Amino acid sequence: MDRMLYVSMSGAKEALMSQANNANNLANATTDGFKQDFNQFRAQHMEGPGWLTRTYSMDERPATDFTAGPIKVTGRPMDVVTKENGFMAIQSPAGDEAYVRSASMQITAAGQLVDVHGNPMLNEGGAPIVLPPLEEISIGTDGTISIIPVGAPTNELVVIDQLRMVQPNVQDLEKGLDGFVRLKPGVEELGQAPIRMVSGAVEASNVNTAQALVTMIELTRKYEMQVKMMKTSKDHAASSDKLLSIR
Repeated sequence: MDRMLYVSMSGAKEALMSQANNANNLANATTDGFKQDFNQFRAQHMEGPGWLTRTYSMDERPATDFTAGPIKVTGRPMDVVTKENGFMAIQSPAGDEAYVRSASMQITAAGQLVDVHGNPMLNEGGAPIVLPPLEEISIGTDGTISIIPVGAPTNELVVIDQLRMVQPNVQDLEKGLDGFVRLKPGVEELGQAPIRMVSGAVEASNVNTAQALVTMIELTRKYEMQVKMMKTSKDHAASSDKLLSIR
């Protein structure tokens, strides 16, 4: 009995974990810039002496889907999205460098340029960007930040800084449990890349809602199948106990 019971319990647990990953993707279907996570099951043999009589299912997140999502035009000058598989650098709450393809930027009271979540945007040198008092701001196609200072003529545009933009191999990127995309450990630091960007637009989530809903149904059926196996195991044990009680 225990072999069947533990195998089915393992399958149910892994189905729930896969469902949680799929639910996270679905919940972020309307989150700008979100990248969905892949999910897969694989067989995991029980190691030990003797024959491999038990094979458990194991759920894992092998990678993140970095394909570009649809572009939404906002007309807001501080909404930007990169092209050519490029990324912009931001400073994560952990203090290290993370990467995004799209940002809806804001200016804090202290003049710091941050994304919509309050994470500092980084410049070419990897430092947070701080702007002086300004009347107007614009972002160039090469990531240069130009402003019209307070009190200056409307045609006096001054280049202040440049966004840090990189072009990594997506195989060298990974999404952490905090949701931020970083370079994998051991990968060489990236230099500034000649990436083009578009202002007045943001990148939407790349989650396929219809596919996520279909996956949810499939995982629910897999979970129900494992629960039925557990009930069958219980019925078999009850039948065995009944036979052993016969005198």
